[in-house]
Amino acid sequence: MNLREHLRDRWVAASVGLTTGVAAVAVILGFVILPVMQSYTNYVGLWDAICSAAGMLGRAPAGAVVQPMQAGTQVVLTPTMLQPADADSVGRGATLALRCTMCHGARGLSEAGSPNLAGQYPFYIYKQLKDIQSGARPSVVMYPLVVNLSDQDMRDLAAFYAYLPRLPGYHPAPPRPRIVVSGAPMRSIAPCGACHGALDYKIGSAWLEGQPESYLLTQLQAFASGARHNDINGQMRVIARNMTPEELREAVAYYAQTPP
Repeated sequence: MNLREHLRDRWVAASVGLTTGVAAVAVILGFVILPVMQSYTNYVGLWDAICSAAGMLGRAPAGAVVQPMQAGTQVVLTPTMLQPADADSVGRGATLALRCTMCHGARGLSEAGSPNLAGQYPFYIYKQLKDIQSGARPSVVMYPLVVNLSDQDMRDLAAFYAYLPRLPGYHPAPPRPRIVVSGAPMRSIAPCGACHGALDYKIGSAWLEGQPESYLLTQLQAFASGARHNDINGQMRVIARNMTPEELREAVAYYAQTPP
């Protein structure tokens, strides 16, 4: 072997050795040292840290419970849970609703920028009352009024307001906004009517027609920021977060239209 070949073999060997060493250090650093140094982790052992760094599920420490950062809704709705609402339930709800008139109107139609409750889906009213009481939907105004209501009280209020005639849809100036009709599938936004329409309705969703514009905009912004977080499976937070400011204004203006 001549001198040139000898030197070339030494450089190859050194290169392979250096590469192997760098790779070994990177593996140890990335899969062992850094995971163990993270203060917010609590690994069962070294193998658990390695598995976690590799993206595999590790073993949780015995008794470990991950607490949610925010209270979410615990209400489970079924199509038959509030049916049928009899006359006695509506009457009891009417009595309870006397203390709601200042904000929501004597007939469930607000003149104070609060949501209109007349003709609202009973599932929605019941769920919002439960969520306000549990803290899943924070409200400094509503909580003192709701905190002592029984489950039957909430059912009766839902029955009463659902019994009242609702504001119909009023849209004299077509075309309807694209975000309302078609949504934006590439941004995980379904058409509004798929959940909030008169024909296509998702249980637990609200009737939006005729709601005050300021209220609708405030709620969409609250969903987008995460300040409101009682939507089932987080769907409204995803939708509101992915809507543009112009789409928010268009949707709100569309649903807030009322007859002159």
